[in-house]
Amino acid sequence: MTRTPEDEVLHRIDNGVSWITLNRPEAMNAVTWDQRERVIALLADASADPGVRAVVVTATGKGFCAGADLRGAPAGAERVAGDVARMIRLGAQRLITAVLDCEKPVIAAVNGTAAGIGAHLALACDLVIAAEEARFIEVFVRRGLVPDGGGAYLLPRLIGPQKAKELIFFGDAVPAAGAERLGLVNKVVPGGELEAAAREWAERLAQGPTRALALAKQLVNASLDGDRAAALAAEATAQEINMGTADANEGVASFVERRTPKYLGR
Repeated sequence: MTRTPEDEVLHRIDNGVSWITLNRPEAMNAVTWDQRERVIALLADASADPGVRAVVVTATGKGFCAGADLRGAPAGAERVAGDVARMIRLGAQRLITAVLDCEKPVIAAVNGTAAGIGAHLALACDLVIAAEEARFIEVFVRRGLVPDGGGAYLLPRLIGPQKAKELIFFGDAVPAAGAERLGLVNKVVPGGELEAAAREWAERLAQGPTRALALAKQLVNASLDGDRAAALAAEATAQEINMGTADANEGVASFVERRTPKYLGR
């Protein structure tokens, strides 16, 4: 029986949370071309859907994502100069950019091994919760390859250049507890508690001021790429935009009226 992209990337919306689940456990969820395109589309849908206010990316089985599985890629002609760069831009980089640019907060619930682009998929998320048995591996050096999917961009911003080079140069597996100490992971929980922990955080975010969170995410993501003047200008613009939202008005009104705010995501 032929499996469809809908079978291999499960999706549901529950209590304002979009759950995106990689579902090729027999391949440790190595991501195919079709899976990648579906994840990118679902993240774009989450941005555009006012009913979605947070996203969780997770997986079935023992692996979160073992990297890229190029066997599902469309067949092409003989490779010429420029093909590899184009493949990376349109493939791995689009996937990571889709996470970074999603207008809703994205949580990675890492159930097992996250290697190569799988590690970068997790690390591009806004928050990372890992099961105790999870591992993170910069596997590229083991294959004689340069990291792709934004790895050399993400890692120094999370843990600094020296530690980033250590992970990239040696390709050693980093267990969940070690990843938490390094700052790659926000929280480590027993495997049986992973979904509940992700649900708790995601539903808490889904009750928050969604547009303010989106603007804050943009500011933080851009903060290490520009100078102070650009960062402060972007902050002022974000404040201007956000103050026109219903949630900002509700937040101020609830403070004045000494009550708990009720945010609608608008």
